[in-house]
Amino acid sequence: MKVFKFGGASVNSIERIQNLADILHKLPKEQIMIIVSAIGKTTNALEKVVHLFFAGHKDEAIAAFHEIKAAHLEIARQLLTKNLVYTEASLSDIFTEVEWMLHDKPVRDFDYYYDQVVCSGELLSTRILSSYLEERGIINRWIDVRDIFRTDDNFRDANINWNFTEEQVNLTVRPLFQKVNLVITQGFIGATDENESTTLGREGSDYSAAVFANMLNAESLTIWKDVEGVMNADPKIIPEAVLISELNYDEVIEMAYYGAQVIHPKTIKPLQNKSIPLQVKCFLDDSLPGTIIHNMSLKGLPPIIVWKHQQALLHLHSKDFSFVGEKPVSQLYMMLAELKMKPNLLQSGAVTLQLCLDDNPEKLEKLAHKAGELFDIQIEKGLSLLTIRHYTETVISEQTTQKTRVLLQQTPETVQLLLRS
Repeated sequence: MKVFKFGGASVNSIERIQNLADILHKLPKEQIMIIVSAIGKTTNALEKVVHLFFAGHKDEAIAAFHEIKAAHLEIARQLLTKNLVYTEASLSDIFTEVEWMLHDKPVRDFDYYYDQVVCSGELLSTRILSSYLEERGIINRWIDVRDIFRTDDNFRDANINWNFTEEQVNLTVRPLFQKVNLVITQGFIGATDENESTTLGREGSDYSAAVFANMLNAESLTIWKDVEGVMNADPKIIPEAVLISELNYDEVIEMAYYGAQVIHPKTIKPLQNKSIPLQVKCFLDDSLPGTIIHNMSLKGLPPIIVWKHQQALLHLHSKDFSFVGEKPVSQLYMMLAELKMKPNLLQSGAVTLQLCLDDNPEKLEKLAHKAGELFDIQIEKGLSLLTIRHYTETVISEQTTQKTRVLLQQTPETVQLLLRS
């Protein structure tokens, strides 16, 4: 048993959906649980629908959703022949679920409506893919993951009820593999006890795949991307970035913590708990080896370079020159938690704190207002945060040329530099 996760880029065109089928066609005897994201930029388009609806622009919201409908129906018509009528009816059920809500007026929180609308993206993509695979002779079974993943009602960042969900996996999903080799479902979404749709937060599709891998005791999880594998830097920023063929769980968590666009830490935990290896492979060329992530210790990794731009530095000084001790720092962290802000770097002195954060003007203003009761505050913007794991002095020098160092933190494994251009 294996688990495959395909992201939105892997299904964002007719050719790529056909390519996905080609990958599966090469594995006729494998039992595979397949988790698929929404097509291309569908989630962004659905978010626009929610914003329009919640702002009271009902007609514009319905019109924007009709564009999404038309796009999915066109994809279905280009891909399907004998399964087209059945698939159009299935898609219509999903469309109706959203449209019924859009004709009403919002009486609940934004996050609730976000989840009810945005969840449709994954349902639509998987319906189309399942039907297309059938036409290609790839027998599969489609399931609605909302019948499997039970969550709380923390909309937009729901928490999975692990016991109920595992019971549903054992009762509903496992028996399907006695009839077919492929089961297709959605990432990113679940449902409450009241059958209200929820989403699982950032990188929710990867996390969904990891949960299935854990509960099915999978041999491995493969996440299919449009890149060769995990690179030591973002090739869009550093063209000479190289593939890392092998990583361990701890290293990936460290990379993600410092801002690398790799695998979210919450995806790693269900895999780490059962020592399930994770592969990152390229759907554009499935012959490439990709990257394997497992529980083994590793040596000789290349420098791993992470840039975070649009950073702000808060200079905090105690108002009465008293020491910045445990109480002020704990109060500051409570403020950050309330605003859902994560410090990217923190440096403390006797009466000062320096705090590097993503430059979110609205949240920074709220934080400055709250923290202003405890500290005198100055804010410096337009900075970049460079993190290098397994650094060398040569790499530090190459990456910081013609930049001024504002702040430095260094351990034997990792160096962080806040830089001004």
